[in-house]
Amino acid sequence: MDGRVQPLKLLTEESMKKLLNRRWTLPTPETKIHQVIHTHRLDGSNFFQLNTNPDFEQRKSFYVVRDDLLHPLINGNKARKLDGLLPLLQDHSVTDVVTCGGCQSAHTAAIAVLCAERGITSHLLLRGEQPEILTGYNLMSTIYGNVTYVPRTMYANREEMLKNYARSVAGNSGAFLWFSDIIQASSTGELSTSQNFTKMDASRSERNHLQKILVVNEGAGDSVALLGIIRLVQYLSQNHLLGKQRATNFVVDAGTGTTAIGIGLAAIFFGLPWEVHAVMLADKIDGYRKQEKHLIVEFSKHFNVEFLDHDVNKEDARIVHWVERDRPRKFGNILDGEMVVCQQIAQQTGILVDPVYTLAAWEKAMLLSSKEDEEGAEVVMLHTGGTLGMFGLAQRYKKYFGMLKK
Repeated sequence: MDGRVQPLKLLTEESMKKLLNRRWTLPTPETKIHQVIHTHRLDGSNFFQLNTNPDFEQRKSFYVVRDDLLHPLINGNKARKLDGLLPLLQDHSVTDVVTCGGCQSAHTAAIAVLCAERGITSHLLLRGEQPEILTGYNLMSTIYGNVTYVPRTMYANREEMLKNYARSVAGNSGAFLWFSDIIQASSTGELSTSQNFTKMDASRSERNHLQKILVVNEGAGDSVALLGIIRLVQYLSQNHLLGKQRATNFVVDAGTGTTAIGIGLAAIFFGLPWEVHAVMLADKIDGYRKQEKHLIVEFSKHFNVEFLDHDVNKEDARIVHWVERDRPRKFGNILDGEMVVCQQIAQQTGILVDPVYTLAAWEKAMLLSSKEDEEGAEVVMLHTGGTLGMFGLAQRYKKYFGMLKK
């Protein structure tokens, strides 16, 4: 099957220890794992039961990695992507971060909150117009960061937009650089190889007053985002949790695809018999495959990773099974009946999924766990969070929320 890889060990134990021996944003990689048991009623509807103490034996069930519970505001894959990023900002004395996203971007809110907790100023460029009522991630971005709304025509050229804004923040006395520059400098130890780094390496008397602006790409889709996801997989693969021997279908929703790629890469690193299923949302399959190859190459370059047993440059060397949605939609749209299903899941299990992202992963996990599997593979869904986005959806799609059962 496309996306299936053999359990190969790509990194030496010493290389893996070096890769993960660093400071992290999250004090621990721990997360809760719950079990969802589902049955079909006579009327054809689904019924769900939640087991908060899974035994990893019950059939017709799947497991949910509850990363939605990591932080009251910043949870799920946003927290994981930033796990290895924030300490690097502090290591390089960054004073300001410039990034971008949609009006209800969970990424910009995560940057704003986590930067504010560390005394770093965030500048958030949001696509489109300011809504009449601030809510959800848009509200959090506004409270914790400095928001600027950008016309869609200008936002279309993200790189140029971010660069110009970073220059305006830096002014004549500051300096700006891209996050990839910091990663490259960290891996080579050469902090002053470019003009920007030279400016940032000013004399000690000036350093305390120099603005150091870092540009972070939309969605934090850089190779450093893979670090926190690899750390999560290392935690999950402990013997008392998912283990290293059990065949597993690991399901995740895919925005940029970074989280799925990180899980797939980590599964190979640790020799795990996992198949990663990523339900696509924001792009076509060719775009995700291109992103997969790009991130692997960048990760190898930035962190001096030598792939021992697996040629990632081969055309068929894919580590993620990219899955088409059963009901295609434009990005951010809700379809008929989806909010009713989300309500049912919430009322029966206490787990809140959203109709744009995590519901698709839930339904894929339920489908995989319902199939007879001769190999007895477990099904695990990573809950990527994003629940604050429901407020923005309720603001935009009033009719779907008005139809919920009272």
